[in-house]
Amino acid sequence: MKRVLILAGIYMVMISNINAISLPAIISDHMVLQQNAEVSLWGWGKALEPLTIEVSWDTSFHYKTTIGKTGRWSTKIKTPSIKGPHTITFRGYNTIVVRDVLLGEVWLCSGQSNMEWSANSKIDGAEEAIKNANHPEIRLFTTPPRTADHPQDDCQGYWEVCTPASMANFSAVGYFFGKSIQERLNRPIGLIESAWGGTPAEIWTPAEIIENDYVLMQAAKRLRDEPWGPQQPGLAFNGMIAPLVPYSLAGALWYQGETNTANANTYGQLLGSMITAWRSAWGSNFPFYYVQIAPYKGYGSDNVTGAEVRYEQSKVQKQVANTGMVVVSDIGNLDDIHPKNKHDVGHRLAALALQKTYHMGNTNANSPVFHHFEATNEGALIYFDDAENGLISKGDLTPLFELQHSDGKWHPAVSATIEGKNKIRVKSSAPGKIIHVRFAFKNDSVPPLFNMEGLPASCFTTENY
Repeated sequence: MKRVLILAGIYMVMISNINAISLPAIISDHMVLQQNAEVSLWGWGKALEPLTIEVSWDTSFHYKTTIGKTGRWSTKIKTPSIKGPHTITFRGYNTIVVRDVLLGEVWLCSGQSNMEWSANSKIDGAEEAIKNANHPEIRLFTTPPRTADHPQDDCQGYWEVCTPASMANFSAVGYFFGKSIQERLNRPIGLIESAWGGTPAEIWTPAEIIENDYVLMQAAKRLRDEPWGPQQPGLAFNGMIAPLVPYSLAGALWYQGETNTANANTYGQLLGSMITAWRSAWGSNFPFYYVQIAPYKGYGSDNVTGAEVRYEQSKVQKQVANTGMVVVSDIGNLDDIHPKNKHDVGHRLAALALQKTYHMGNTNANSPVFHHFEATNEGALIYFDDAENGLISKGDLTPLFELQHSDGKWHPAVSATIEGKNKIRVKSSAPGKIIHVRFAFKNDSVPPLFNMEGLPASCFTTENY
C-alpha cells in the first residue's frame, strides 16, 4: 500500500510538472522591460490551456491568451513609463509571480572578449568603479557561453540588481554605457550581456545567412577551430542570441572584430548581414552601435588586416541605417589586445545613443570619417564627415598619409595640412595623377587627427583590396 501511495505521489508530481506553466530565464525577478512599448512575454505550458497575465501597473485589465498546440505561448503587453517596482502574475495550471520588475531602457551588449571584459579582469580604476557600483535602477543579465546547432528557446541566466558584487563580473563596457545613460535619462536600465571571447562574427550570425552567400561562405572557410572558442557559423546565435528573442530592446551594442582579422576584407558585408538578421529575428529596426577595434602590434607588421577590419567597420555605419561607430584608437594599447580603458569606450557609446536614439544634446558624438578626395596637381584634397566644427591635429599627420599614383605604387606624403573645417591637403612625394589615398592604414597606426569634440578620426583607404 505504501508503495502504491508513493507511486501515485510521483505520478501526480509528474502530471503537475507537465501541465505547469513556465517562463524563460530572461523573464524573471528583477528584470527591466522596455518602457512605453508593446513588449513580448512568452513561455510554455499545457497545450490549449487558458493563461491570464496581470500587471501591477494596470489592475483594471487582464491579458488573456491560450497556450498553443505545441505547448508554447506568446503574447504582447503594453508598458507605460512608470518605473516601478512592479509585479507580473501569470495564472494557468499554476501561478507564477515575477517580482521587482522595472520599466525602462533595455540594451543588449554583445561581441567578443573586449565586450566580455569585466572590472574583475583588470581595467583602469577597477577598485573605485566596483566600490561605487550600487545602482538599484540598473539591472544586469548575463547569458553564459553556449553553442547549439539549432536556435534554442531558453538559456541559463538571471537578472541581478547592480551592486559591487554583480557589476564586478559584468561587461565593463556595458556597465559604463548603462551608468552614463541612466544618469542622463533618470530611467531604469536593463543590460543583457551575451559575449564570448575569441569568437568571430560568423558564429553570431545565423548559419543560413552565411551558407546562402558565396562570398561570406568562402570567407568563413578561412577560419580555423581555436581552443578558446568556436568558429563555425551560427553556433553562438543559436545558443546565446536566439533565447533572448523576442525580448523587447531599446538597442544593441557590439564590440568585436579582433578575431576577424583572419578574413578582414569581408567583415563589413558580414557585420551588415548580421545586423539585418538580428533585426529580422526581433522584428525591430533597433539602433545598433558598435566599437571599432583598436590598433594593435600583435596583428603583425607584414600585413594590414587590423586596419582592414577597422575600415570595414567604418563603412557599415554608412551602409546600414540606424547604426553608429565609436573610434577608440586614442585610448587603446598597441601592446595589449584588451585595452584597460573601458570607461571611455562605454561613455562614447552612451554619447552616441544619447544623441541618436534619445535626441539629447547638440554635441557631435561621431568620429571624423573619410568622405571623398579630389586629386590636385601635387597630391590630394581630402574631405571628412563629422568635422563640421573643425579638425585638429595633436601630432604630425604627414607619416599617416600615402598616395597611389597611376603606376600602382604607394608613395608617402611629404606634407599634410588642415584646411578650413573639414579638409586636409596632402602633397605626394612623387609626381603623377593620384588614383588612391589611404590614412593610418597600418595595424599599429594611431592617428593624431581629431574633430573639435575630441574624437579621433578613423583610418581609411580608397583602394579596393
